[in-house]
This record gives sequence, structure tokens and C-alpha cells, in this order.
Amino acid sequence: MANDKRVRHPIFSRYYPKLIANLEKAGIGEHRRTLLTGLTGEVVEVGAGNDANFRYYPPTVTRVLAVEPERRLRGLAEAAARDAPVPVEVVDGLAQRLPAADDSADAVICALVLCSVGDQAPVLREIRRILAPGGEFRFFEHVRADTPGMIRAQRVLDATLWPLLAGGCHMGRDTTAAIRDAGFTVTRLDRFRFPDVASPSASHVLGSATL
Repeated sequence: MANDKRVRHPIFSRYYPKLIANLEKAGIGEHRRTLLTGLTGEVVEVGAGNDANFRYYPPTVTRVLAVEPERRLRGLAEAAARDAPVPVEVVDGLAQRLPAADDSADAVICALVLCSVGDQAPVLREIRRILAPGGEFRFFEHVRADTPGMIRAQRVLDATLWPLLAGGCHMGRDTTAAIRDAGFTVTRLDRFRFPDVASPSASHVLGSATL
């Protein structure tokens, strides 16, 4: 979950941990594990939320810098970091201005984040800035559906209540195209529905990219 830290989501931040718990029961953990498998070295996680990925980091990761601007979620993440299987430092910060040095991250992670930022382009520029040569950008995101009827439903919801209820989320973005437009080469891409039901929020991609 990554939004400008001047914007608060007091209601969303209270029910988001319950939503994450329900998604875990539905099996989202397997997608998170796939997202993080094989990572090594220094990782920056953009929009860490309350901690959803921490338990899935492999021991080959030496440190995670977890950036989360929402105060309540950041507090939950700080508590969870103490029990994480790898060293995790949780910090305040914006996706558009990441608190990390140039070329400092062996990998950058976005999980259900690029749907919620106001503008994807500056966030992707920041990810490029901090990613070390040879590093990898991994992403797991809500995206535009692949049927006309569902695309229309996403457009209606994204223009009305959904972003207000879901912490700024916009389901109908073509995030893979935005990643390519930012200068990344997508090296792996899986497209699927989760949960596997006909729902405007079910279309996801999980992939990796390099510079």
C-alpha cells in the first residue's frame, strides 16, 4: 500500500490487515512466495503495508528496507519485522521519493502497490534510480481485465467508489505496459485471476523485469 504520506486512509488501514488475512486463507501466500523466491542481497520493498511479504523472504536476502507511508500500517509492519526471518527495517517514505541511494538495491519489490499510487511513471523512475546494475524489479499487481465487460466494470468502479474504499487502488491499469514504457525489460510475466472468480478485482500479473 503506497500513497502520499499527507493522505491518510484511517478506515482502510483498519480493515486492510483483515483483508490480507482473508487473502492468505484463499492462497495468496503462494503468489507472494513465487514473487520473492530466489532473491539475494539488499531488497527495497515499496509499500510494505502491514507486513504481508515479510514471512516469505528467503534466507539469501541480507536486508529488506520496507517503505510504508501509512502510519497505522507502518506501525503494524514495525512490530512484525521483529519476527521476520530476515533483517527488515521499516521506514516512512513515499514511492515517488524512495529513501534509498542510487544503485543501492539488488532487487525492488512492489506487491499490490502500483495500482494505488497516483501516477505510476515517477514511481517507476524511482525504482530505476535505486536499482543496482544487474538488479531485478519484481511486481505482483492488480491489472486491467481481459474481457470487454469486465474492463467496463473496472472503469466504472475506478471512477467512483473503489479508490475511496480500497486505499487508492485502481484495478484497470495496464501496469505491464507502464513498466515497459519506463525502460524496463520484462523477463517473466504470469497473468492470472486471484481468486479464480469473475470479479473486477481478480485480474493480476506477477513478473520480473530488468534494466
